[in-house]
Amino acid sequence: MGSIVTTAWPRAAAPTAAATDTRRIVVTGATGFLGGAIARRLVATRPHARVLGIGRDSDRGRALQADGVDWLALDLDDAAGVARALDGADAVVHSAALSSPWGRRADFVRANIDASEHVVAAGIAAGAKRLVHVSTPGIYHDGRPHRGIAEDDPLPARAANDYADTKRIAEQRVLAHCARASLPVLVLRPRAIFGPGDSAILPRIAQAMRHGRLRRLGDGRCTVDLTYVENVVDAALLALDAPATLTGRAYNITNGEPVAIWDVIDRLADALDLPRPDKRAPLPLALAVSSVIENAYRLLRPGVEPPVLRYAVELLSVDMTLDIGRARAELGYRPRIGMDEALAITFAALARARP
Repeated sequence: MGSIVTTAWPRAAAPTAAATDTRRIVVTGATGFLGGAIARRLVATRPHARVLGIGRDSDRGRALQADGVDWLALDLDDAAGVARALDGADAVVHSAALSSPWGRRADFVRANIDASEHVVAAGIAAGAKRLVHVSTPGIYHDGRPHRGIAEDDPLPARAANDYADTKRIAEQRVLAHCARASLPVLVLRPRAIFGPGDSAILPRIAQAMRHGRLRRLGDGRCTVDLTYVENVVDAALLALDAPATLTGRAYNITNGEPVAIWDVIDRLADALDLPRPDKRAPLPLALAVSSVIENAYRLLRPGVEPPVLRYAVELLSVDMTLDIGRARAELGYRPRIGMDEALAITFAALARARP
């Protein structure tokens, strides 16, 4: 059970006409990359809103407090604690997740499925008026190239990994529970979130380049969608403000500007004064080798992430772009920060933080 750093709020009076944005909003995963960005934006732009961020990282929690976010140290395993934290909440953004291409199945089930069940149950009991559930386009991934994937396109029979599988199950259960309880819910599927403070995508690629481990895969023309974090925050706030009649819908979220991933990697290398990757690996060989390494680690070192993953190879070699037409039409989503500006901001932050 997590320890409470700041207590949950008492129930507040209904908002007045002079403060129509008075709401009590809970953000789970607030000590994570996306959740923290959402909580900070809410505090910065909604002076009458009361924002409670839930997370487990004490250093990041204190940083949230310094920025005006109420913070609660809580493990979402604690169903009773989640219920207490959400008591009185008008809206919930559930962004907490175990996001990793490798790990124990039980950990993914607990963090992605069980935690989501606890959050939804607490939101329903609290009488919340909106739940925004952050899912992932990883549920679409099947190792084959796809362009313009739409939200209702058929999903692969088998998920790419335990992360994608448990997020898919969580999304389905969240939608079902909310439908039964008439809790308005919207699902966001943001693709490859990046920006200052991210540790999952571009920093890992940079680290691989520094150690000479990155190889150009296949023909090097892989086209993908990426999403700048502030644009995802925009989408989350649009989902929070959507009318209650708009419920049960899922939305792809991207920057709307597909990029050649190896061009991005070359720009990253230039920004960090690193040599551009020049060694190549035939894609069939890279896939075969990564599969062999994964199988060996599952057998001999199941608790250790392999140095190369088949999923990672596919992400850098297989086209994947999403159709964001539904988010544009129904939420009014418009990627506000373009790809060139977003990459420049992110590269500059990575250069400043270079060890």
